[in-house]
Amino acid sequence: MPSSNPTATATHPAAVDADDLVSEANGVLTVAVSTAGAGNSLDDAALAAGTQALREVARGRRDVGAVLLVGLGKNFCAGGNVRAFAGADDRPTYLREIADNFHQLVGALHEADRPVVVAAKGWAAGAGMSLVLHADVAIGGPSTRLRPAYRGIGLTPDGGLTWTLPRAVGAARARQIILTDRVLTAEDALQWGLLSEIVADNEVEAAARTAAETIASGPRGADAATRHLLAVSADTTLVEHLALEARSISERSGLPEGIEGVDAFVGKRAPDFTRGRAGTAP
Repeated sequence: MPSSNPTATATHPAAVDADDLVSEANGVLTVAVSTAGAGNSLDDAALAAGTQALREVARGRRDVGAVLLVGLGKNFCAGGNVRAFAGADDRPTYLREIADNFHQLVGALHEADRPVVVAAKGWAAGAGMSLVLHADVAIGGPSTRLRPAYRGIGLTPDGGLTWTLPRAVGAARARQIILTDRVLTAEDALQWGLLSEIVADNEVEAAARTAAETIASGPRGADAATRHLLAVSADTTLVEHLALEARSISERSGLPEGIEGVDAFVGKRAPDFTRGRAGTAP
């Protein structure tokens, strides 16, 4: 949760309209995780609104094909509001509540089971870095910086960082990044697979939105099945995984998305994956 710049959390965040925190268009659920106030720190209202919207996706009350995580200020998310930590009457109780609320968002993100795109502009520190590690596609700019930022204020990571980072970069490199509080440049993050693409700083959010809309317009059931295969790959042998892939591709071929995709290819036309979508929801 901590911010990469604790002094940046001295100001109080301005009120933000609920529609700015969560919106839905073109099959994409956009969730803001931070606001311009308090140094672009993790926002309590944004966490609550995002968690509720993601749970609605999981329960079939929102029909979206991708989730886009953004920050409303100049950064994606600079971490937790350290000034608020310091001002709490009972810090352990307050930090547990904040961590639990943050983890509810992370849990809802996974429960929604949709591809996640992150517009990682500026700083992604503490909680912000944790969220980048939950992305299927993370787009940054030359000025993007990732930093654990926890040990600088004597705290330990949350948001799943100690689970996702070793799986992304390897155990040794994850230890080095977290224990030295290393600041990762955009090029570092791209080289190590934490960012998917680097675009101009002023194009990060637009590029991320385009990626999310492209994913949302595709075969949603197949995407969910593919994400499942990727998720379990680390815990299966090659032979076991080949069996999972064979079963999955066979099953998908008999569902509306697979039928439409193959028929469109043979017919030399663009597939319309909206056909029979209700029957393909994961």
